[in-house]
Amino acid sequence: MKSKRENIAEYILYLWQLEDYLRAFPQQATTNTELMEISDMMHAEGIMEGGHLQLAQNALEEMESLHQELVDTEAPYRAVIMHLEPSLNILKSKTDRPTMSDVEACLTLLYQVMLLRLKQQPISQETEVVIQDATQLLRFLSKTYYDDCQATI
Repeated sequence: MKSKRENIAEYILYLWQLEDYLRAFPQQATTNTELMEISDMMHAEGIMEGGHLQLAQNALEEMESLHQELVDTEAPYRAVIMHLEPSLNILKSKTDRPTMSDVEACLTLLYQVMLLRLKQQPISQETEVVIQDATQLLRFLSKTYYDDCQATI
């Protein structure tokens, strides 16, 4: 499994991908120990139809906590999020959860773009710019999370 410590954003996206895969192909859970474990967790948590594993939710909460800390203490980080905010608000307004956090909106954007690319569907130039900004933000959060984890070892 992807390591949460090494890249928490990739870890969350990986879990979301496994969830969708197991919803589409539940019979595949028997082909791999990791898939079986994730499938068992999904059944136990009652999310086979929708929603996210508690593992993913907990990691997202950790990212959001770090995000808030950085917004409160780091002016350059605050500037990046302020620049990204209008685009995130538009993105959120197009979802069934317009009150989602900025971090979740960035992750959702990247996940949806991955799905579009798999389907070989076009992505607008405006969206490409937002993707770059969201990726920069998530990369910074993941690196800071990694550094914090290293400091506590």
